Amino acid sequence: RGRLGFLSTQSACGMAAVWQQVLAVDARYNAYRTPTFPQFRTQYIRRRSQLLRENAKCGFEPGLRRQYLKLRSQLLALRYGPLSEQSSFRASSVRSSRTTLDRMEDFEEDPRTQGARGHRRSVSRGSYQLQAQMNRAVYDERPPGSLVPTSVAEASRAMAGDTTLSENYAFAGMHHIFDQHVDSAVPRLQFANDDKHLLACCSLDGTLSIMTLSPSPPSVKVTLKGHGGPVTDFAWSLSNDIIVSTSLDGTLRIWNTGDGRCIREVRDPESSELLCCTFQPMNNNLTVVGNSKHHLQVVNISTGKKVKGGSSKLTGRVLSLSFDAPGRILWAGDDRGSIFSFLFDMATGKLTKAKRLVVSEGSSICSISARSWISREARDPSLLINACVNKLLLYRVVDNDGTLQLKRSFPIQHGSQHVHSIFCPLMSFRQGACVVTGSEDACVYFFDVERNTKAIVNKLQGHGGPVLDVSFNCDESLLASADSTGMVIIWRREQK
Repeated sequence: RGRLGFLSTQSACGMAAVWQQVLAVDARYNAYRTPTFPQFRTQYIRRRSQLLRENAKCGFEPGLRRQYLKLRSQLLALRYGPLSEQSSFRASSVRSSRTTLDRMEDFEEDPRTQGARGHRRSVSRGSYQLQAQMNRAVYDERPPGSLVPTSVAEASRAMAGDTTLSENYAFAGMHHIFDQHVDSAVPRLQFANDDKHLLACCSLDGTLSIMTLSPSPPSVKVTLKGHGGPVTDFAWSLSNDIIVSTSLDGTLRIWNTGDGRCIREVRDPESSELLCCTFQPMNNNLTVVGNSKHHLQVVNISTGKKVKGGSSKLTGRVLSLSFDAPGRILWAGDDRGSIFSFLFDMATGKLTKAKRLVVSEGSSICSISARSWISREARDPSLLINACVNKLLLYRVVDNDGTLQLKRSFPIQHGSQHVHSIFCPLMSFRQGACVVTGSEDACVYFFDVERNTKAIVNKLQGHGGPVLDVSFNCDESLLASADSTGMVIIWRREQK
């Protein structure tokens, strides 16, 4: 019986994989269907997803489904013409010799703190090493298989359930598709903090949308209009009552999320394009903004003024920002392949440049995500990086200056688009650890960071273009993904 159950499970997984491949083919050709009626295209792909999932449950012979997939691909190619395939990993990959993993540079402006040879004096690695040691000590003292004791461990375990990593991240069914930004890329999307049903995204059409998934049916709650150019990034405040956004029009805007009203507009003093932004996690009056003229700036959104001492210059256009949880270290990535760490003065908002890592010369650092610790197996503070090198990179933070050390990488298709990735919100409290990323092959990938071989936990297909961003809701029951065609898909976790 056990063998039969295993075979049945394997067959079901095979069927799910085949119907997702069929859906992926339909999605890629979807742009050719009724080009003047985008709503029909959305309705079509949603209905196709529903029918394919229902048919997959009926247990048709996988061989017949694969034959159907082949024939459907051929017929669509005859009808609309062959699709131009994305370049392969091998053809567009960056040679490993270009990737510098340990070339860290020190920055120190005060000569009094430098040694006789002008180098920064050796300092204690401080709280980051101590935190990692404490994490290990606490873990090692626990009985095998037990949870790390935290104030929210039991709640997280209840949400995650006693499932394997693969079972818990068995996302497949499309809960909903939003298409209000169709034909304009959606570069960023994010669920509200500690919320299951509130989601926002920004678009190159110059607007942002706040969407609600409950009560059913899901709908656009409010559209934020006012930017005079494509919106490049945004961030929720901790209380979710404010959103800040950046745009190529050179402005930072502060929005009321309740009624969509623009509270304040802050113009870049250099009249340059604004490319990214993030809140200071311990003080939401302060926002950090990166621009196209290589500058980083701390802005007080209550006054609309720059913070004295809160600016610095990178080697290229500032594309990505991320604070550590306490808000003491800020990492910034540019389009020249460098990641800089800055020490943030909590009292004054002053930035002090600390370290520089060259990931890959000339490659854009599109996404940076920081995490204090990932799981019971990965107990070091970590950074997740997308860097246009056809890999998702996981770094270990080794000291108080934000020094990075490569831990491992995962193969994805990423050579030019601004693709983003995230840590899973609940993974610190269960066996195993998972990260999720978009990819230029129109797929969403789930990777287990502790699995040495076959690290892919799940792969979602259904987008019609490169997947640019992904976001979980707070209990991991829903995953949102956005692509270069303007489509936002809400994926539902399979119920066991």
